[in-house]
Amino acid sequence: MSEPEVDVDDLPDYDDDAPEPTGTRLDRWWGRVLSNRRNKRIWDWGGPGAVTLLAAVLRLWHLGYPHALVFDETYYVKDAWTLSHLGYEGSWSNNADTYFNAGDASHWTKAPEFVAHPPLGKWLIALGEHLTGIDSAVGWRLTTAVVGILAVVVVMLIAKRLFNGSTVLAMIAGLLMAVDGSAIVMSRVALLDNMVMFFALLGVWAMILDRDYRDRRILRSNGAGPVLWRPWLLTAGLLFGLDAGVKWSGFYFLAVFAAYSVCSDWFAYRKAGVLHVTEGVTQAIITFVTMVPIAFAAYVMTWIGWLVTSGGWDRHWVESNPANNAWHGLLAWVPYWAQDLWHYNTELYNYSINLHVRHPYQSNPLGWTLMLRPTSMYYVGSATGQNGCTAGGNGCSSAITDLGNPLIWWAASLALLLLIYVFARYRDWRAGLLLAAIGAGWLPWVILYHGRTIFTFYAIAFEPYLILGLVYFIAAVLGKATDSTYRRTRGIIAVASYLVLVLAASAFFWPIWTGVQTSYDYWHAHMWLRSWI
Repeated sequence: MSEPEVDVDDLPDYDDDAPEPTGTRLDRWWGRVLSNRRNKRIWDWGGPGAVTLLAAVLRLWHLGYPHALVFDETYYVKDAWTLSHLGYEGSWSNNADTYFNAGDASHWTKAPEFVAHPPLGKWLIALGEHLTGIDSAVGWRLTTAVVGILAVVVVMLIAKRLFNGSTVLAMIAGLLMAVDGSAIVMSRVALLDNMVMFFALLGVWAMILDRDYRDRRILRSNGAGPVLWRPWLLTAGLLFGLDAGVKWSGFYFLAVFAAYSVCSDWFAYRKAGVLHVTEGVTQAIITFVTMVPIAFAAYVMTWIGWLVTSGGWDRHWVESNPANNAWHGLLAWVPYWAQDLWHYNTELYNYSINLHVRHPYQSNPLGWTLMLRPTSMYYVGSATGQNGCTAGGNGCSSAITDLGNPLIWWAASLALLLLIYVFARYRDWRAGLLLAAIGAGWLPWVILYHGRTIFTFYAIAFEPYLILGLVYFIAAVLGKATDSTYRRTRGIIAVASYLVLVLAASAFFWPIWTGVQTSYDYWHAHMWLRSWI
């Protein structure tokens, strides 16, 4: 068996550059419009630009509301502040949240705080805090909002590569990411998971660019020997290492895509008719050497603040009792700072795998794509006359619920099943890449940590690939500009109708994604499933 041609598309795609469109009057008119280079440039830049602007408005509008630490912001926002002052996370007083919400961020000490995640995400949160001042909730959340906007841009760039340069399909992918509730909520709260998603997304984009680079090199050399220098593979390793510097789940993307690269290389060489076992093993070693060392170096560098200071948690654990704590024998040469860092990371690991505290909004990862148990991050109920509530009856509700747009997530769940079929049947490289990315972000939780205290919002890490998988089949429904008028018209109407429904659903759910005060009855009307309450 061999991998199909690099750019063979077994399912129909929409192609903006299709010559002489014949499908519908709209196609013929659009083809004439885009025949002008100036119009083509305006469309290729202006269309995605409009989607990006929409994403920015949805993420930045009233970003500072509520002016209160939401859900796990109580950890990351405060840790980011002390990290930026001390180089490590300092401890806070027991009632620090009350003072912090009031703009008083002085209730911390230099005593170290044990934290559950590496520092990079908190360093990034601190950028926004220092830009606007700690008394501004906008500052707490600014970095995650910017990351969410940039993620929409990267999704469109990846979609354009996957779908033959189609600006239409790139805009659809970006639009779905821009208006989805989970993507909006995770861009409007200062948690780490949006950054996990973003660095992984950049890494996947680098893997796609590496694939193109490798194929060009193989064609140029007629497959004579392995490709030694692969800058995009090196970039992917760096990005996955930085991803792990936000949360350890970034290492799963590193492992999956290192394996993906080895398998993809194998098929690429077999297609060129030159692969031998020795060359395959050599290329696999090159992949490992290219990706893994730089990933771990990047990860270690995210700890630079802890390393260059002396007050962090267990910073001098080995030095405190070298006879018992230091490594001996063959590893005795390892410097103490590295041994201290290793010890701290083993503590983080033990804490993470043993976190089994019951939480009312924890969820089973098997239900994440169906949004069976979304996370309530903020809820304030008010009686009539309180907090500006003017509704009668059951009073008012103000909620931030990490609930994805059901029309996006449920359709994407179906698309996921179809994507598995397409890959098994046609071995389309695009389906394989998207499945690898979804698996890297989802399967570790299903297989290894399903009994741990985990939440549906972790799914943001693989949401971009679910959306791209959905667009894969939207392309099939939409058809090509050269299809028959009947076939093409049905495809355009079906896709346009779906997108209108998606936008209507996002408008309907917007208040419960952003904390807007509504009547309790209006909030309850959004609770379509009992498990959503």
